[in-house]
This record gives sequence, structure tokens and C-alpha cells, in this order.
Amino acid sequence: QVQLVESGGGLVQAGGSLRLSCAASGFTFGIYGMGWFRQALGKEREFVASIDWSGGNTYYADSVKGRFTISRDNAKKTVLLQINNLNAEDTAVYYCARRATATSSYSRSSSYDYWGQGTQVSVSS
Repeated sequence: QVQLVESGGGLVQAGGSLRLSCAASGFTFGIYGMGWFRQALGKEREFVASIDWSGGNTYYADSVKGRFTISRDNAKKTVLLQINNLNAEDTAVYYCARRATATSSYSRSSSYDYWGQGTQVSVSS
């Protein structure tokens, strides 16, 4: 079965950094694009970042450009999200997701077919 398991979330202070990991299994990881989304309490799920199968192309929401970096290690079947200069608005549950085959709308949740359970990121002031 396809499984995506996020880890690395936690409580951090504003201005700090955090690295989220997503461990994938149950499919040929190296041929799929991957993405990160987040959902804050009371808000809609929003796109954060996406990366193509090779790691050569990355995409970011305007709100996180310059602070977040998505990367992947196909040998280890993991996708990472490095988060720097955290602020309170980054508080959310972060989800790892697999891009559906033959989709190019990387920022739309409907373009992703499998999702992890999420990991909580909480930023203290």
C-alpha cells in the first residue's frame, strides 16, 4: 500500500528552523513528483511547495519563498521540507502528498492522490 509518513514537527520558537521529513513506501518513489501542504486551524489547506521526480524543479507558495526549501532523496525515498525563520503564521499541520500521474497543476490539492497523516508545527512567540 502507498504510505506517506511525516515527521519532524514540533514546538519551536519564532525565528528558529525546522526540517520536516516524509518517508514514502509502497510505490516507485523516483517517478513521482511530491508536495507539501499545510492547514492551520480554521483555515483551508494551502499549497506550500512541490518538487518534480528528479528534484530539478521546485515550486513554492509566495508566502514561503526564501524561507522554505523542498528537496528529495530518491535513494532513501524521502522528501524534505527545510523551514527557516519560522513565524507564528507557519503554525499548521503539514502534509506530505504524492502528485497524481500526468498532472501539472502542482499547487492544487486535487493534483495529489495520496496524503500522509500530517505533522504538527507550532511556533511560539
